[in-house]
Amino acid sequence: MNIKSLLIGSAAALAAVSGAQAADAIVAAEPEPMEYVRVCDAFGTGFFYIPGTETCLKIGGYIRFQTDFGRDEFGRSDWNTWTRGHLAIEAKSDTELGTLSSVITIQGEAGNAAFADNGAVLAADRNVSALGSGASDLYFDEVYLELGGFRAGTFLNWWDNDMIGETETASNVTRFTSVRYVYDGGAFRAGLSVDEIPDYYDTTFAGAPVVTTLRTHNGVGISGMVAATLGGVNFELLGAYDNAAEEGAVRGWLSAEVGPGTFELMGLYASGQNAYYDAAKWSVAADYSFKATDKLSITPGAQYFGDFDLVKGNDAWRVGLTVDYQVVENLAVKATVNYTDPDEGDSEVSGFLRLQRNF
Repeated sequence: MNIKSLLIGSAAALAAVSGAQAADAIVAAEPEPMEYVRVCDAFGTGFFYIPGTETCLKIGGYIRFQTDFGRDEFGRSDWNTWTRGHLAIEAKSDTELGTLSSVITIQGEAGNAAFADNGAVLAADRNVSALGSGASDLYFDEVYLELGGFRAGTFLNWWDNDMIGETETASNVTRFTSVRYVYDGGAFRAGLSVDEIPDYYDTTFAGAPVVTTLRTHNGVGISGMVAATLGGVNFELLGAYDNAAEEGAVRGWLSAEVGPGTFELMGLYASGQNAYYDAAKWSVAADYSFKATDKLSITPGAQYFGDFDLVKGNDAWRVGLTVDYQVVENLAVKATVNYTDPDEGDSEVSGFLRLQRNF
C-alpha cells in the first residue's frame, strides 16, 4: 500500500463517520412565544387579561377576625369570637350591549356561635346549609351575571348598604335571589328588583332574642331605588314590598360633606314585620364621621326607634361610637360600642372589635 492509497482510505473513513454523526444530530426546536399576563385598566384597578382572551379578571377578598359582645346575645355567652374568609372573583368584558360581568364571592365563617344557635335561620337568610353543630360554614355571599344594567342571580340588595358608623339598624334580610335592572346616568340612578323572599328569616330588634318568622307560601318581594349625587351631597330613597307578609318599608338616606367629615341622616318606616326592615315602626338615625388623622377616623352616631317591637308600641334609643384605624396598608382595626335603652326592659351595651386584612 502506497502513501496515496492510505490517504484516500483515511479520507473515506472520516467521511463515513461524519455522515453517521450528522444523521444522529439533535436539532433544537424553535422556542414558542409566551404571552405574559397583561394589566387591564378598563374596569378599574386589580384587573388583568385572562391569557388568550379579551376578558378581564380580578381576584380579591379579605380575612376578618372579630369579637362581638353583648348581654346574652349568643344564648350561652356574652361574647363570641370568630374568623371569616371572603374570596371574590370578578370577570368583565366589553360587548355591543354593554359590559358583561360575572361575580362569584365565597365566604366562610369559623367559630361563629351564631351559626351554632341559629343555623337553620341563617341557612334561609344566607342561602347556606345548616350544619347542625353549626360552628362554621361555607357559602356563596354573591353569585350573579350582569349585562349592562341587567342583573340576575343571588346578591345583596340595596338595603344592605348602611351608614359609615356601626350604630344604626337599617335593614333585615339583605341577600335575595333576584332579577333587577339599574339605570345609571351618573348623577342620577334608579333601579327595580324582583326578589324571592326566603321561607323563614329573623325578625328582631337588635340585642333582643331572635324570633323566626315562618312563611308557608311562595314569597315575592319588589324593591326599588332612586339616588342622586350633587357635589358633595348624596341622596338615596328605597321602597320595598313583601307580598308574603303583605307589608312594606321605606328608607331615605342623605349624606353630605360638612366641615372635616361626612354627616349622614336616615329615616325609616315599616308598615309591619317584613323581610326588608322590621326593627321598628319608624326610626331616625344620624352620625358624623371625621378623620382625626390620616389613619384614624371617629364616628359618633345615634338612632331613635318608634314602636320598635311592632306589637307593644315601646320606643327605644341608642347612642354609639365607631373608631377606625389603618394599621398599615390593607390592614385595619375597627371598634364599636353601642348603648341601647328601651322604654320597657333592660338597657344594653354591645359592640365588636375587628381586625381585617384586605387583598
